[in-house]
Amino acid sequence: MAEKPIQGEKRVFMTGNEVAAWAALAAEADIMYGYPITPQNEIMHYWTRLSPKFDRGFLQTEDEISAGFTTCGGVLSGKRAFTATAGPGNTLMQESMTMAEMMRIPLVCVVQQRGGPSTATVIYSQQEATMTCYGGNGEGFRIVYSTSTHQELYDYVIKGFNTAWTYRFPTFVLGDGYQAKMRESLHIYDPATKGINMVATEPSLGLEGTPGVDRDPQHLRNTYNTEEELYEVVSELVADYEKAAPEIVEYQTFDTDDAEIVIVAHGIVTRAAQAAVKELREEGIKVGHFRPITLRPFPANELKEIASKAKKLIVMESAQGQFDRMVKHAIYGLTTPIEDYFKPGMGITSEEIVEYVKKGM
Repeated sequence: MAEKPIQGEKRVFMTGNEVAAWAALAAEADIMYGYPITPQNEIMHYWTRLSPKFDRGFLQTEDEISAGFTTCGGVLSGKRAFTATAGPGNTLMQESMTMAEMMRIPLVCVVQQRGGPSTATVIYSQQEATMTCYGGNGEGFRIVYSTSTHQELYDYVIKGFNTAWTYRFPTFVLGDGYQAKMRESLHIYDPATKGINMVATEPSLGLEGTPGVDRDPQHLRNTYNTEEELYEVVSELVADYEKAAPEIVEYQTFDTDDAEIVIVAHGIVTRAAQAAVKELREEGIKVGHFRPITLRPFPANELKEIASKAKKLIVMESAQGQFDRMVKHAIYGLTTPIEDYFKPGMGITSEEIVEYVKKGM
């Protein structure tokens, strides 16, 4: 048995789901809880093939409701536990995810988005952005990374575990069906070779000693009897989340310094936007691209600064305005015109972005 799943760094060619499983191994995840649903199935399949070789655990539950709650339980016991899901499974996990928010349970969940509403397609969409960021009741105290490449899937699954355990908020890596199924090259690595130290886990249950005698008692609650109690707890969550947000938020810009038109996109659509910007720039058209990596917390101040200098924003997404609502909320008060390009459940290519920009000139 190898000491570590990955020795050093190496170049590989694999599917996104395989990438997610390898990244969880590299991040020293102890156990995965899950239930099959396309297009994330292979994360489970690869994990069950790989994990026994490295003394890691797996439990297939009877449904996604159980998968979410058992992941919470695993984390409370001190395990670096995670799950993965998509579409209807993401819907069914929302109660456990809101419990994780309230109880500060640092679980990690990989979401490979599929089309909706309801069962819909099993292929691709960006239609789980709202649910992943704000699903369930409550205020959405979550961290959500939106990835665009297999390399990012690997990097942010590893980072997601550290972010979750550092700030103790449930953390999501938001991929999609295209990323899940397609193959591309990337570098996988032992985090230690990059100077990444995995944040230590600690149990919330089963601690040694007698509560109130040898140690302070644990107050693990997600139910409150009065409005005043709930208000106090949520106010503390708000304060902690807002304090952490500037340290967590991530984004990328492409040729935005002098851009008159700024394309705003996230996830895999950013790949098309980057290619389109390059082509349009070669033709002398001043186009730039802003890409939030964290959808929650959202890089609002950074986008607002760029948007204030542009003549027009174009929001592009494979959904009917879920991302657009985040963008408009972030830049509320600006008068910069905004155009929308929505294709729910369908891919967006660089060619059609180029065509759309030119038509609007």
